[in-house]
Amino acid sequence: MVHYTELGFKNTREMFKKAMDGKYAIPAYNFNNMEQLQAIITACANTSSPVILQISKGARNYANETLLRYMGQGAIEMMKQMGKEVPVAMHLDHGDSYELCVSCIEYGFSSVMIDGSSLSYEENIALTTKVVEYAHQHDVSVEGELGVLAGIEDDVSSEVSHYTDPNDVEDFVNRTGVDSLAISIGTSHGAYKFKVGPGEEIPPLRFDILEEIEHRIPGFPIVLHGSSSVMPKYIKIINEYGGDMHGTAGVPEDQLRKATKSAVCKINIDSDGRLAMTAVIREFLAKNPSAFDPRQYLGPARTELIAMYEHKNKNVLGSAGKA
Repeated sequence: MVHYTELGFKNTREMFKKAMDGKYAIPAYNFNNMEQLQAIITACANTSSPVILQISKGARNYANETLLRYMGQGAIEMMKQMGKEVPVAMHLDHGDSYELCVSCIEYGFSSVMIDGSSLSYEENIALTTKVVEYAHQHDVSVEGELGVLAGIEDDVSSEVSHYTDPNDVEDFVNRTGVDSLAISIGTSHGAYKFKVGPGEEIPPLRFDILEEIEHRIPGFPIVLHGSSSVMPKYIKIINEYGGDMHGTAGVPEDQLRKATKSAVCKINIDSDGRLAMTAVIREFLAKNPSAFDPRQYLGPARTELIAMYEHKNKNVLGSAGKA
């Protein structure tokens, strides 16, 4: 077993406390490959923003758990060579079993999410409690979930969302001992969060539910999953250069900024990173049909990712300058 402190990571407890006090949210960016990881670390170092590196079960299988351990450690060293240092956590996103959470902790994760939201309420409590008991022995923070987000992302899939019931949150938090709670108030997974026609508005987030949850568990860290904005400029480029992504819409950035003023102190963004990379790569290959060196298109994609993450930190999450 390797402890996350040996790799240079932090757990999320102090990060969340500072975020709630400062009325901003910690960016939780998913990555699957080297270029995404480089972009996240570079953008957060450039903007002096704390960050949570998120790895899903699917990403862990794709990249290999041993390689991910050293990639994470290498990212910390890369940042130090840049002459900068910001708090970085490595987090399991949507862990679906006790065994997976234990394995991630043993490989140096500083935070894990156990997603028992598809189970019955009591089964969710039992599974989450079991993970918390093990994780806290190693000073690893744990995120639980109440409510179900619609959409598809890696191994997480649900056709229908179920808003979090504020009546459950106090009992769930007290009985499980979790350090943060992911809730469902209208965000969703994937690039097809909302389908809106011409002139139609995107449904607003249920801030009334969020406010009631804050009332029930004051000062407790809240997490929003599925919070990509599905940025229109990337959808336009993808469609212009051979893609077929129509009728997509994400969570408006002004609503996310509003959420950061509450107990929401962690906001997950994955699809926007995928879309940015895909847009740049599609455009490059369409304009350079003879190109075959992956560095020629992955390099520009990484540059665009850095700019997009810096924008999120500065203008959406409010985390820039908070390291």
